[in-house]
Amino acid sequence: MVTPLPNDQQAQLQALYDAMAPEGLTPLWEVLSALVPPQPNSPARPHAWSYASARDYLMRAGDLISAAQAERRVLILENPGLAGQSSITPSLYAGLQLILPGEVAPCHRHTQCALRFVMEGEGAYTSVDGEKAVMQPFDLVLTPGGQWHDHGNPSAQPMIWLDGLDIPTVQHFDAGFAERLETEVHPETAAPGSTLAQYGRNLRPFRGSAADRRPAHQPMFHYRYQDWRASLDQMAAGAAIDPHLGHALEFVNPADGGPVMPTIAAHVRLIPAGFATRPRCSTDGTVFVVVEGSGEAVIGEQRVPLSPRDIFVVPSWHMLTLRAETPLVLFGYSDKAAQQKLNLFREECA
Repeated sequence: MVTPLPNDQQAQLQALYDAMAPEGLTPLWEVLSALVPPQPNSPARPHAWSYASARDYLMRAGDLISAAQAERRVLILENPGLAGQSSITPSLYAGLQLILPGEVAPCHRHTQCALRFVMEGEGAYTSVDGEKAVMQPFDLVLTPGGQWHDHGNPSAQPMIWLDGLDIPTVQHFDAGFAERLETEVHPETAAPGSTLAQYGRNLRPFRGSAADRRPAHQPMFHYRYQDWRASLDQMAAGAAIDPHLGHALEFVNPADGGPVMPTIAAHVRLIPAGFATRPRCSTDGTVFVVVEGSGEAVIGEQRVPLSPRDIFVVPSWHMLTLRAETPLVLFGYSDKAAQQKLNLFREECA
């Protein structure tokens, strides 16, 4: 307990603070406990978004503004504890993007790293440096920082995906740049699927050869649902289940075996029907999408019912328990990649 100061000392200190303020000087002892807390105390709150409700608003927006007018027609998933900050956690952004049939979201690039997790529709594409990744539900597509990308929908149905970016992290460092291509669509540089075929099977073209097109540090950008889902099933059939995570697989960058992007890590989990994970907390605030199944997430004291395509966020250092009524498959992304590089990541299991 901090010993209260005598009134005369308080008055003299306040007079000192008032005199120092114009010089840009403030007393550390008044704010030390907030700057160096005993444990994380995130301003973000546990929260869930109904996909059906968000989709309705997004489709209504599609009637009012085109993808060309908006550049990116997106509804931000803003954490109620971070009002006005366009953030889902203090370091991450999330939004639902809509591309209607026949539309193109024009080509640009930026410092921020982005992932796209497909929620609905098939046959649309994300083009990365001129190569199209043709998207199917629950595919993961990356648009790494600094790489040109555009989106198009030649199909007959709406296409919706979850955007996950490190916008708040880049803002923190005041390091953001953006550039728009003079043409709406990047010229084609490779046939669709070329990168997946050449870099996606623990192989790569000879470095420096004519076929080696992709950046050495970030060659892969398309992780297909059909591949990762099959791997989860194979894991569940033969591996012991982790009591805190269920069956869990991390997406990796084949160049170095690390996270898929410098600041963002992504993973998938399978919780068998009737299974409940033991409580676990970690310093990386995580955004989850329910891919399949139903159940419940207990985040601290808050209970969140889980249905397909719903989205929920677990802020830093909040205990999470997952309970599956039917086989529950989740996709998640977080700032774990950045935290590990900075030696900040920590987890605790009950």
